Amino acid sequence: MSPAERRLLRTTFDAVAERYDAVRPRYPDALVAELVELAGIGPGSRIVEIGSGTGQLTVPLAATGADVTAVELGPQLAAVARRNLGGFPRVRVVQDAFERVDLPDGAFDLVVAATSFHWIDEGARFAKPARILRPGGSLAIVETHHISAGGSADFFAASQRCYEAWDPDTPPDLPRTTVAGTPVERPDLVSPLFTAPTLRRHLQDVTYETDEYLQLLCTYSGHLALPDHLRAGLLNCLADLIDGQHGGRVTKQYLFELRVAQRL
Repeated sequence: MSPAERRLLRTTFDAVAERYDAVRPRYPDALVAELVELAGIGPGSRIVEIGSGTGQLTVPLAATGADVTAVELGPQLAAVARRNLGGFPRVRVVQDAFERVDLPDGAFDLVVAATSFHWIDEGARFAKPARILRPGGSLAIVETHHISAGGSADFFAASQRCYEAWDPDTPPDLPRTTVAGTPVERPDLVSPLFTAPTLRRHLQDVTYETDEYLQLLCTYSGHLALPDHLRAGLLNCLADLIDGQHGGRVTKQYLFELRVAQRL
C-alpha cells in the first residue's frame, strides 16, 4: 500500500463512527490485563493512545486510573470517544493525526496502538513513540487477525466466491488463515530504538446474526472503499449465503496479538 493510499483509507472509518462503536469487538480482558502488567501501568501513569477510535481500548486503560491522551484522526470517532469516556476526567481526546499532534519529549510511560499502528506513516511509527516516551517506557502494539479456518470455517471458505465476484482486488483461491500460519516473527514491528517485544496471543470467537455481520463488514476500510454497487452486491451475496446455508448466524474467530517493547 502506498503512503497516499494509506492516508486515504485510514479516513474511511470516520463516516461510520456509530456503527464502528456498536459492532467492533472489544479487546479481551486478559489481553488488557497483560498489557497493564507488562507496561507497569497504574494510577497516575501517563499514556498516549494512537488511533483510539471510539475508545474500545481507551476505556479499560482509563479504568486503571492512568492519565490517557487518546489521539484520534476522525472527528466523528473522536466525538463518540469523548461520549464513551465522559466518566474519566483523567482522559483527554485529541482529534488530530498522531504524526502532527504536539506531544512533549520523554513525558509518557506508555504509547499504545490498537489495530492502528499500520496506518501511521512509516517515518513516525517508531521514531515518535521513542521521542515522547521516558527511558524504559513501553510501546505496545495490538493487532487483530481474522482466522478463517476457525469459527464458521465452511462459511468463510464459501464466501470466497462472493468476494471474487464483487471485489476486484480479491485474489483467486485465497488460502484460509490459521493461527499456526500467522507469523510470530514480525520484522516490521521491531525497531533498534526498542527492546525485542514480548508477544502474547488471545483467541476469541464472536457470533453474529446476518445483519450484525454485514454491519461489521461495513466498518472495514476495504469494504468501505468499494463502489456502492459492488459493496451492495457483495453484501447481498454474503447475506444469501448466511441465511440460506448457515441458519442466519456465523461465528468469526479473532486472533489478538499484543507486543510490548521498552524504549532503549
